[in-house]
Amino acid sequence: MFFHIKEMQYHAKPERPDPVYARKLQEVLGGQFGEITVMMQYLFQGWNCRLEGKYKDLLLDLGTEEMAHVEMLATMIARLLDGTPADAQEEAAKQNPVLGAILGGMNPQHIIVSGLGAMPADSVGYPWNAKYTIASGNLLADFRHNLAAESQGRLQVCRLYEMTDDRGVKDMLSWLIARDTYHQNLWIAAIAELEMQEGDPVVPSTFPKELEKRQVSYTLFNLSEGDASANGRWAQGPSMDGDGTFNYVARAGAYGEKSSLMPAPPNVYDTPPLPETGPLPVPPKQPPMKK
Repeated sequence: MFFHIKEMQYHAKPERPDPVYARKLQEVLGGQFGEITVMMQYLFQGWNCRLEGKYKDLLLDLGTEEMAHVEMLATMIARLLDGTPADAQEEAAKQNPVLGAILGGMNPQHIIVSGLGAMPADSVGYPWNAKYTIASGNLLADFRHNLAAESQGRLQVCRLYEMTDDRGVKDMLSWLIARDTYHQNLWIAAIAELEMQEGDPVVPSTFPKELEKRQVSYTLFNLSEGDASANGRWAQGPSMDGDGTFNYVARAGAYGEKSSLMPAPPNVYDTPPLPETGPLPVPPKQPPMKK
């Protein structure tokens, strides 16, 4: 059961109307990394979670908080749009070319569709899409996606903070930025806890590793000009799951047959397999690419 109280989690009061900024603010409301996305993502992850306890409770706590953030942003957008009637704005734009240029950045759907209200859409009017959300049933995979969503969301809110001098807007965004700071820290902590419990950072941890091609489980192929990527932690030393050693193949090549539909290619299981152990075979030298 959800229970709504009329007081918002934090203030959402701009100093003055700004229809152009209202359009920009739509991005962190109804965009791919907006508050509607994380609200729906956390709630569905929580509702689908079969493991009762702290993780399910956490997801429902956060999903419900994101409802509050949706309400704050929707209220702020409506207040930024409130004030001068649309016809008066148009008349003012006719009299003042500079004002007309400013108002030219307003989203016309805010007048035509929503009647000077917020919409479940991004800053260019694209409707919010449920495909933005991830609820896979694997907590570690989901939590990593949650961290990415909070990272992108905070990045966008911080950019929006620099796009206005309205103290009321900045005050609300400062709250959202602070909450995103906590949410990123939260997911980092939850991911570390799950990785320790699983004993394996690779998702899913239940798939038998002997069924994968272990010769390439920890290999970086050099598939672009230059070899600077060989200097990273991912190309040398023990793997992060502790089950292998990172290695680097400077001259990567093809290990399968040519693609051909007619006639049918030979059965892939009749071709020589990769060696079970040891280095990968050196592929034949390819002719130089034509400029």
